[in-house]
Amino acid sequence: AASVEREAVHFQFGDFTTMSLLLHRELFLLFLSLIQVATSQCPPECSCSGTILDCSNNGLNAGTLPTHIATTTTEIKLNNNKLSSIPNGFFDSLQNLRSVTLDYNPWTCDCNILYLRSWLLKQEDRSQYKDIRCSSPVELQGRLIVYLTEDEVGSNCKDWYCNMALICQIGLFAFIVIQAILLIFVIIFLKRFEKFSKEAIGAPKEDNFRNAM
Repeated sequence: AASVEREAVHFQFGDFTTMSLLLHRELFLLFLSLIQVATSQCPPECSCSGTILDCSNNGLNAGTLPTHIATTTTEIKLNNNKLSSIPNGFFDSLQNLRSVTLDYNPWTCDCNILYLRSWLLKQEDRSQYKDIRCSSPVELQGRLIVYLTEDEVGSNCKDWYCNMALICQIGLFAFIVIQAILLIFVIIFLKRFEKFSKEAIGAPKEDNFRNAM
């Protein structure tokens, strides 16, 4: 009986060892797959090291920035490019982001800078953004973007708002004209249909009257 118990214990220990080895193997394969996924998510115009995305010195502008960035990214380097603005919502999905290097870019402080200004204002540590300054327009050249007032930025948006308002008004006027034309066609069609219906109903009655004569 004792030998049977020893064999049972040995068998159970062997099973446990096998399961442990299989578990370690699966964890290792999972780790390799995660590394592969992280590597494949690195944008071709940038280089990746762990959770750091380096897109510096690539001549990037707002239209050529990478659109697919791993959500695990903690740091992005965008310095020494040709960025005049940052696309709306660019940083919003990166919940783990802790630092962004934005130095040495020709920032244009017009309506398109509002998103970057808003994002900078939300940062607890603004010391790393103390050199993010406007390159244009002339009246705002050298100003820190984070300290721009809404009036200063808004003054460069007036023409844009006026153009948008004009386009909206023209579009609304065109819509009203098209609706009026369609309404006129519908009214004409209904009147003609009504006339045709009356003529169609009256024709048999006239034939019956003539036959009775």
